[in-house]
Amino acid sequence: MIERMPSRFIPYTPDIEAACPQFDEMLQTVIAKTERFIAESVTAEGTGLAVRDAHAKGYGIVRGEVEILDRLPTEYAQGIYATPGRHDALVRFSNGSPHAGADARLGRATGLALKMFGIGGPTLLEDEPDTGTFDYALINAPVFFCNTVKHYLFIQELFLDAPKYFAQGPPGRHRFYREFVTGKGSLEPDEWAWEEFLAFLTVAQRPLVNVLLSTYWTMGAVRHGDYIAKVRLVPDPGRAAAVVHRAIDLTSAEEVFRPALVAEMRERPYAFDIQVQLCADLERMPVEDLTVEWPERLSPFVTVAKLRLPQQDISAEETLTKMDALSFTPWRVTAEHAPLGEIMRARKEVYRRSSLQRHRLNHQQRREPHSAAEVSP
Repeated sequence: MIERMPSRFIPYTPDIEAACPQFDEMLQTVIAKTERFIAESVTAEGTGLAVRDAHAKGYGIVRGEVEILDRLPTEYAQGIYATPGRHDALVRFSNGSPHAGADARLGRATGLALKMFGIGGPTLLEDEPDTGTFDYALINAPVFFCNTVKHYLFIQELFLDAPKYFAQGPPGRHRFYREFVTGKGSLEPDEWAWEEFLAFLTVAQRPLVNVLLSTYWTMGAVRHGDYIAKVRLVPDPGRAAAVVHRAIDLTSAEEVFRPALVAEMRERPYAFDIQVQLCADLERMPVEDLTVEWPERLSPFVTVAKLRLPQQDISAEETLTKMDALSFTPWRVTAEHAPLGEIMRARKEVYRRSSLQRHRLNHQQRREPHSAAEVSP
């Protein structure tokens, strides 16, 4: 009999997450501010519609297929990745800002939201457990600039008011930075948010490229069956090398990201590798500190699936309308892939309440599509 060697990766246990006694109270404050912003956005954002409180501006919805690979190592063949196969998918590319308007006003943070179809098992959303869909909500940076709901209370206010700060030039920008670090005066000097601010600068300085050329991360940690992980989507090297519409010049037009994406998808197919990085050291690869990039020397990313985007025309305005009606949340997953950490826990109810209000104000039916073809034929 061959004895199985123990894994070098940290096993998932519920006690890896820290509990904050004021979590529920502070979360309700965040939700109230979010709902107020969404209600005011109908007129404030100039679109005539309520917008998302993050990733408000979508650049396009793309139809695709996810192939879960065969013969994965045991530690990686977990949850949905334990069963090889193909799943239809939708991808929403977006800007990370809570505002709409010209691309030059919105910053460099971009997002990729992935929805897979035909995934068995109940989701972690109690009000829609049997959708058969599975979401990732990813950003183009390996770190995030907020760890706790306490900090999110002032960071949320700063980002919702960011255009007002930056419209004032250097003095407004300096005030934004100062109020970020000091928590708008609420933090003692020993508690100033320096790590969060440095992570914000990392996100804010991402390269200006076609959204197809960015790598996208889960932001926080997630459960990966018996283990703990971060997930990223990285451009397939061969497909990335073939991209013609590469650089983004924010001064060239009001809309630059969407035209580059539309042009590229019209001309050729594309692909991303879906990769998993397993936690091997909780101190150097923390769950609760999102400002820390997990070192790849401790645990490399391993490809577990391929996301393929066929050549297609995504230019129709109708697809933008259908895209806007979609809902993406990191909690529309099975229990084996549960988001981990305080900020990830907060996203569950904030995303749900945000989606409910946005759909209600926009008179949109809120339901999960049964197939990618319903949205992008």
